[in-house]
Amino acid sequence: MAGRLTVNPMVHLDVFGSLMVLVAGFGYAKPVPVNPRNFRHPRADAFVAAAGPLMNLILGIVGGGLIHLFHFTGWLYWEGFPLVKFLTLFILINFNLCLFNLIPLGPLDGSYVLSGFLRRELKWKYEEWNARFGYQALLGLVLLSVVIPGFSFFSWISQISRGMLRFVIG
Repeated sequence: MAGRLTVNPMVHLDVFGSLMVLVAGFGYAKPVPVNPRNFRHPRADAFVAAAGPLMNLILGIVGGGLIHLFHFTGWLYWEGFPLVKFLTLFILINFNLCLFNLIPLGPLDGSYVLSGFLRRELKWKYEEWNARFGYQALLGLVLLSVVIPGFSFFSWISQISRGMLRFVIG
């Protein structure tokens, strides 16, 4: 398990990913090594890849449930209370991470999820293309979002996340 079967967060830190937090405002941890040969079902890798985005979705929904719980029990005022603001940001961050990680490009989980549900011939072609160009395509989307005014796939993700937030908190 590469020494990472622990709750110690220091083991999971990636130096470059940690530096990205300072430069870009978000970073990443070391990827979890997964050997698809250990699975009995050929699509199990897709379910493993979907675990991260699914957890972000669940955390966002739980955050919405907490807002409802606190609101209906009268433990806090609806607007302006710091806990509501914190939970709202918590929900948005988790929904944004869920959607971003489901993009089927590069090293993101979405590429493994999509790959797990493609037919064998198409899967090989997609995996070959993604191995060669996926990271560059993802980087291109990020750069286009910076260079071209009005084109921002980050704002698209954010708009969808805000819709999910409205649905969850009512």
